[in-house]
Amino acid sequence: MSDIGYDSEFAIEGTPPGTYVKLALVAAITPPGMTRDAVENTHLESPDEWKQYIPGLKDGGEASITLNYVPSASDALFTAFNAGAGKYQITFPNGVRMRFDGFFTAYTPPELSPGGLMQLTATIKATGAPTLLAAA
Repeated sequence: MSDIGYDSEFAIEGTPPGTYVKLALVAAITPPGMTRDAVENTHLESPDEWKQYIPGLKDGGEASITLNYVPSASDALFTAFNAGAGKYQITFPNGVRMRFDGFFTAYTPPELSPGGLMQLTATIKATGAPTLLAAA
């Protein structure tokens, strides 16, 4: 098992549903970071004048990916951005998979410069709860 991200994968659900198509040339993946609201429930008799909180709603966060860009009329990320909502999967080096529903909020083509590597970045807003699945 590796402690580095090498061999991680990012995939988009394909056809038939439940199958995932791996993207090529992925340089970096940031999985969605989950948060939870803190709802204040302080009242006039809160102990020792301390604010009190209860756990609120959870948020699936955002995922981002960077890939070495090769322009193509069949760009999978461009298609996914325009499709709206979709299903996504991140596979970690040890085979554990994170799946989440979401939609693209950003698709940023690369800067074009002499001698510069073309890298595209994209951001996906997770909707609902991401799930972790055991290695296959």
